[in-house]
Parts: sequence; structure tokens; C-alpha cells
Amino acid sequence: GINKHEIKKSIYHVLLEEFNIQEIIKETTVKGLSLAPSNLDLTGAEVELVSAIGREYRLKSALKNIRENFDYFIIDSPPSLGLLTINGLCAADSVLIPVQCEYYALEGLTQLINTVNLVKNHLNPDLLIEGVLLTMADFRTNLAKEVIQEVRKYFHDKVYHSVIPRSIRLTESPSYGKPVALYDKDSIGAQKYEELAKEVLGLPITDENKIASTSPKEEGAA
Repeated sequence: GINKHEIKKSIYHVLLEEFNIQEIIKETTVKGLSLAPSNLDLTGAEVELVSAIGREYRLKSALKNIRENFDYFIIDSPPSLGLLTINGLCAADSVLIPVQCEYYALEGLTQLINTVNLVKNHLNPDLLIEGVLLTMADFRTNLAKEVIQEVRKYFHDKVYHSVIPRSIRLTESPSYGKPVALYDKDSIGAQKYEELAKEVLGLPITDENKIASTSPKEEGAA
């Protein structure tokens, strides 16, 4: 629900101009959820960080002073292996890897694992793989089932049982500035993400709220 065009100071200013991150944090419409936003300014950060002192640890340093204020930080890194992602991996305790159930996602996954291992060996020895999330699954195709099988075979128990299906509600909700849990809490996408959240937190998932990923009632499958 935050308009990115109205953001004056963003994570860009924290990383490049060493602003106090507390100055940019905004409250959201979700109770207990705060946001350190970014906007188009961040597109130039990759180039500008190249010559910055301590470039890999800018985000880690920024978060250090507010660690006690929050239960969790979720760092949303770009889908590239540049300095912004390296900053995220250096600041994180663990990494949650979303994998689209498509062929080329498997190739990208190999590159990401190599990067995680490099960061672990040289920059952040405590970095762990929290889990692997299978997403955008279209269970009508054999490819999705094959990708799921391959990922589970490689990562074993690191793969979450919850699989996020393709859903029109999931693609619609960002355009309304809402998470899917507020946009349509009864949709298959919202229920699968709730199931995932409980799995990540180690909470029990009852049969009543466990949704079958292969349900024929998947509304609006894309």
C-alpha cells in the first residue's frame, strides 16, 4: 500500500549515502509489518557500489542497529547475482530460495548455489540455506512435476512441502497494493502462503487448513 513514486528516501540512500535505516522505515497496512522501501533510484546502486568502501557489508551495517527492534528481517534481493544480492547474502543469517517450476529456473538455481557457497566461504561463514520454495507451479504440465521431483531429489528435506501454484489472485494483488492474504484470503494462493508461513515458523499444519496443491478447484489457474 505504499506508493513508490512518493518515496523521498529509500534503501538506496542507506546503501550509498549511509543514511540511518530507521529514517526510511515506513509502517504498512499489515499490523506488525514495516517496510524499508526502494524505488528506481536503486537501479544505479550496482554501479555506484563498485568503488564504495566495504561495499559488500553496507546492508549488514545498516541493519545492525535495529536488529533488536524486529523478530524477523526479510530481505528481498533482485533476481541477479550482483552487489545488491551480495549485500543481502552478507546481511542474512539464512537464505530462502524460490524456484519457479520451469526448466530454466533449474539452471539459475545452480548459479545461485555457487554464489551462496562463495559468500559463505569468503564473506559470511554463518550463512545457511533456510529452505527452497517451489512456486508458480502449473500441475497440469509434466514439466512442473519433473522440476519438483528434481529439486526435491537434490535438496531433500530443505524443500518446503508447501508448493505455490499459479493463480490469477496472486498476480492481481500487487496491482492493488495488497498482499494476497488481504486481497483474497480465501484464494488458493493465499492459503498456500499461509501454509508456507506456518511451515517456516515450525507451526503445525492441520488437515483443515492444508490445501492440496493439485486441487481441481484451483481458481483462475493461469
